[in-house]
Amino acid sequence: MANQSAKDFLNYVNASPSPYHAVAESVRLLEAANYKKVSERDTWNVKPGDKFYVVRNQSMITAFAIGGKWKPGNGFTIVGAHTDSPCLRVKKKSDQSNHGSIKVAAEWYGGGIWNTWFDRDLKLAGRAMVRGPDGKVKHQLVHINKPILRVPNLCIHLNRGVNDGFGPNKETEMVPILAQTATYELNKPVEEKDNSYGSGTSIKGKHHPLFIKLLENELKVKAEDILDVELCFADHQESAIGGVFDEYIFSPRLDNLCCCYTALTGLTDADKTLDDDELCRVVTLFDNEEVGSGSAQGACSSLMEYMLRRISASGGNPIAYEEAVPKSYIVSADMVHALHPNYPQKHEQNHQPLLDHGVTIKTNSNQRYATTAVTASLFHQVANAANVNIQDVMVRNDSTCGSTIGPISAQGLGMRTIDLGVPQLSMHSCREMMGTKSIDELRRCIATFFEKFAEIDKNTTVDE
Repeated sequence: MANQSAKDFLNYVNASPSPYHAVAESVRLLEAANYKKVSERDTWNVKPGDKFYVVRNQSMITAFAIGGKWKPGNGFTIVGAHTDSPCLRVKKKSDQSNHGSIKVAAEWYGGGIWNTWFDRDLKLAGRAMVRGPDGKVKHQLVHINKPILRVPNLCIHLNRGVNDGFGPNKETEMVPILAQTATYELNKPVEEKDNSYGSGTSIKGKHHPLFIKLLENELKVKAEDILDVELCFADHQESAIGGVFDEYIFSPRLDNLCCCYTALTGLTDADKTLDDDELCRVVTLFDNEEVGSGSAQGACSSLMEYMLRRISASGGNPIAYEEAVPKSYIVSADMVHALHPNYPQKHEQNHQPLLDHGVTIKTNSNQRYATTAVTASLFHQVANAANVNIQDVMVRNDSTCGSTIGPISAQGLGMRTIDLGVPQLSMHSCREMMGTKSIDELRRCIATFFEKFAEIDKNTTVDE
């Protein structure tokens, strides 16, 4: 039977159809555990025992729990993950209607398995910048939770070679259909006849009138007050627990909402020991990992360093941050390719992680992952304390591995870093698959990491 952690995770991922919703849901979890919101623009006066979080761009969030025995110069225990997943996103000007159909132009985001997006019931989710009656512009979530779009396959009679290879044209053959033009013309209100472009300072005229009407109804404002939007197409089907023994999770966005959820819940699970900790605990959920992390809210930015420096500066010691760096440790948490039973030849023969067989450490000698013998040895002790099995993964020499925030964080911060995650199948598909036990295993490992790392680190020689 599926454990409670897996069931709770389904609620998290179902509530997170976009990075912006993932951050909002993360805020809900943190505030339920008495974490308080702090603005980047404010002065930070942190002290031992404080629990707070910071949001950037509504798509990246960092939570801090400062140990009761912490002082400036002490280290940081950090878990990093990312809120974004490969998907289709609405173009700035999206009306590509023709041949009797109203269509919404899409841009590919990340490295998805795009054939899995065909013949799926799609909804819209993301955010809008909305001007209110008082003239103030605010961020507002968008979630049109209805199957309103679809990218249909071409029938096999007109594409006899479809089963021999599938490579749709990115620009012309993967455009979601919203409605039939004739049906729209019969049903549209009189006020929708105006499709003028306006001044370009709002969405007015940038999309089909039907699409704009959907947004107006969702946000309860007129198009001229919707200054801009960032919208994702998302699978309308909810996540589910499946398999004969309820051992699987079938879901979109497991990569990397699984690690976001377990990082946050592991952090809050460990709050009971916060008073006795001499370190500062951190969870950072970055955006834009799937496209290289090169953004103000991505792991390539200086954001993490500057926030850690702000905390270290609380005691007035000018080199407190530099003293903290060698005492710190980063867990880069991202999903792992499980052994695919139909493609065993694609996996290195001695490194074949299985679903629900434990947390998996990623290693790559060419530094695609940041794991070293030192960082692995430290985490082995964490896993022992958590009573969780460890698996190892390395890719074949004739294959390539994915990228993570691990090497980026290690290079940018100069801290000891490990790359790890839990195995899954169908990575970067519209719907993915993993084991239910893995949620609880990774959550327990992260909680134990926060609770035990200071003690483990003192008993491990790493600086000689």
